Amino acid sequence: MHEYTGAMHIHSTYSDGTGTVEHIAGCANETGLDFIILTDHNTLLAKDNGQEHWYGNIMMIAGYEVNDTHNKNHYLVLGLDELVGTYRVLHNGELGCNLTAKEYVRLIKEKGGAGFIAHPFEKRNSFPEHPPYPWTEWDTDEFDGIEIWNHMSEWVEGLNENNKMQRFIHPLKSIIRPDEEAVRKWDELNMRRRVAAVGSIDAHAHKMNLMGFYNVEVFPYKVLFKSVRTHVLLENPIEKGNEEKFQEYKKEIVSALKHGRSYITNSYYGDSKGFRFFAEYGGEKHQMGDDIKLSNSGKKVVFSFYTPKECLVKFVKNGKVVEEQKGFGGTWDDDEPGCYRVECWVGDRAWIFSNHIRVTP
Repeated sequence: MHEYTGAMHIHSTYSDGTGTVEHIAGCANETGLDFIILTDHNTLLAKDNGQEHWYGNIMMIAGYEVNDTHNKNHYLVLGLDELVGTYRVLHNGELGCNLTAKEYVRLIKEKGGAGFIAHPFEKRNSFPEHPPYPWTEWDTDEFDGIEIWNHMSEWVEGLNENNKMQRFIHPLKSIIRPDEEAVRKWDELNMRRRVAAVGSIDAHAHKMNLMGFYNVEVFPYKVLFKSVRTHVLLENPIEKGNEEKFQEYKKEIVSALKHGRSYITNSYYGDSKGFRFFAEYGGEKHQMGDDIKLSNSGKKVVFSFYTPKECLVKFVKNGKVVEEQKGFGGTWDDDEPGCYRVECWVGDRAWIFSNHIRVTP
């Protein structure tokens, strides 16, 4: 498998971000990323204007973020060359899709796109001008994945008068773990069908007035690129800078995200490249995102993990931690159906969350 590191859920001047595509890609080139995914609100102008290509060593992939006319049910859309539905201006000046969330989730799937629920359980109330945008349309069952870790959502959710200054000065130290409610929902969903998890930064590089200074850039793109990332595992290598194969590489990255052949990490607590979680059964090796069908052989599924540095690893089955182990690697085995994944912790801070390997009867 070939591993590539990406940052996703990024906004530019095409919607409510403050950076141009060129500026954002330049920042990414300085932070060791392999790809970034732009998801401006309700627009594909970056792609339409020919800006989806290589920028040095960085693939800039253009998707978009769609929302309904109530500015709820935000959905990250990848792999499509068109917007779904039509749009009208909302009371706050932003756009909203004329379709319901259930309708645009279904339509995106029918058109061959990949979709991920964004910041599903936001409740923030610290900034009236930036209200929460939760997901409410849970009766749909056609989305591909869910965003379980969103840097900006976590930062704002935990903000209060006592820690406000500390959080502005050290924006990376305040990021502790994926949203617990989102993780529970993700585990629950995987007991019925495969649902991939992604982590994102939700970057806007907003400018605010702070302590008498005007237009202070809060969370520059370069800073956020050092936090929550999603690593993909591909069967074929990517040749950096090869424009002829750009769309082929893009398709492989989107497919890996859609099928959960990936893991989420907070790179602030260490470079996670080289992490692996896989299973062996019936003489075959299975990666994250795979389903294993049990036979009547009586043999157990053997799960293995490797980490690039020592950490506390939690082995999770059906949403419950069933074993913990400190080290660089280890194995477990089980002979029951279930959804299996691992979490890696550095002290009390989450470092790596794998996607599931599902075992079915």
